Amino acid sequence: MPKYYCDYCDTYLTHDSPSVRKTHCTGRKHRDNVKFYYQKWMEEQAQHLIDATTAAFKAGKITNNPFAGPTPGSKPTGVSIPPPNMGAPPRPGMPNMPPYMPPMMNPLMAPTGIRPPPILNPMAMMGPPPPLGQLPPPIMNGPK
Repeated sequence: MPKYYCDYCDTYLTHDSPSVRKTHCTGRKHRDNVKFYYQKWMEEQAQHLIDATTAAFKAGKITNNPFAGPTPGSKPTGVSIPPPNMGAPPRPGMPNMPPYMPPMMNPLMAPTGIRPPPILNPMAMMGPPPPLGQLPPPIMNGPK
């Protein structure tokens, strides 16, 4: 019987059957090897991007840093940088906010003493299912 080779673990399994593969692939050691493989790949991609950016900067293809602020004495570019919250309400602990905000009330929560409306179960409104072996009743005005 042919053997199965696992690229992540760099090993051969005793034989190639679905149960052996499934057992191997769900094992802790295999999952750790897969995680390590993709982490290493991501680090290599990030390093490649850093090297390419550094080479482009040294070659003069990148003239300024788009993330740097304006240099002293330079004219404003007219580009406005949005605030960090992008229009969202400020979070507790942000500038000009109290350090603690009381929790918001859930709209479904009612004040004490008042009962909320009952939640209807759409499955209960359909009635019991048809007996086993029988087709459900036809839908009125359904596709023809």
